[in-house]
Amino acid sequence: MSRTQTPRHYAIVGAGMAGVACARTLLQAGHRVTVFEKSPGAGGRMATRETPLGGFDHGAQYFTVRDPRFARALETVPGLVRPWSASSVRVLDALGHVLEAAPPPREPHLVPVPGMNALPRAWGQPLGSALLTRTRVDRIERDAIDRRRWQLHTEAPGGIVHVHGGYDAVLLALPAPQAAALLDASALAPKPLLGLHEVKLAPCWTLMVAFPNAMQPGLGTLGPQWNAARSTHHRVAWLARESSKPQRAPIERWTVQASAAWSHEHLEDEPARVEAKLQRAFAEITGIRATPGHSAVHRWRYAKTLQPLGQSHLWDAKSGLGACGDWCLGHRVEDAFISGLSLALAVL
Repeated sequence: MSRTQTPRHYAIVGAGMAGVACARTLLQAGHRVTVFEKSPGAGGRMATRETPLGGFDHGAQYFTVRDPRFARALETVPGLVRPWSASSVRVLDALGHVLEAAPPPREPHLVPVPGMNALPRAWGQPLGSALLTRTRVDRIERDAIDRRRWQLHTEAPGGIVHVHGGYDAVLLALPAPQAAALLDASALAPKPLLGLHEVKLAPCWTLMVAFPNAMQPGLGTLGPQWNAARSTHHRVAWLARESSKPQRAPIERWTVQASAAWSHEHLEDEPARVEAKLQRAFAEITGIRATPGHSAVHRWRYAKTLQPLGQSHLWDAKSGLGACGDWCLGHRVEDAFISGLSLALAVL
């Protein structure tokens, strides 16, 4: 139980790593939570796209552990997280030539199994019916019955609108621009949360391709023999062979993440045009010119923090409004966890 010794009811908007970390901490302290998530499930950018040819970790590709609090939390899910041997990372030029071998990673690259979304979904499982998926929060306002509390206007599939009320506090576990936009739409401007407007995030277009022909007898893999690469190609920043990760489907699959500059320049392009351009860049870098058996793109409008907040969270005790996310500290998975944990501890 918290220092107040009185159970409270918290609304958390967003069920990515920060939101799940915040929610599980408040639950463990004896409080009630309701988590609102516009997507079909928990995870945010710790996402896995499932296809008949296997999954793609099309958001965060892996994570590292530096904070002992994150390490202790991972101990609660033994066997769920495995090391990924991505030490053969290469740096490539725009013509696909290897410039140099990257040094071995200084810390283990870790991935949940069978996909990146397995970790937030495992930690979010205790939420049960308190996790409302496919539910978008459009407005926050004072509760119509009890003005000391908050109510949220939401929209579900089919245009179904609903008002959820009775919350002692509202905690926004969203990308900073989305959190700021929601507060603006609600005509709320608590001074302690104005720092949201200072955070800068970059977008990312992601290509997912699969090559089932690589499973033919006598053919192990297509193209290069490395598992991941950081690229200096003007379109592509990162490539990863998904099938090289532990407990993944064996069909050769690649996730290709575009550079922040190129993604920003082509942010509003048609997906088909982006897909074609990234496929060409992929072929130039890897030498794989076969037609993929599966190809798709996904746009992350807010993918990587360029200018972080510089503190672990935002909290206005007077209004009962707060915000958290990886953007508070950086762009790592662990940053999101620490931010959500820190906000939960601040409100207790």
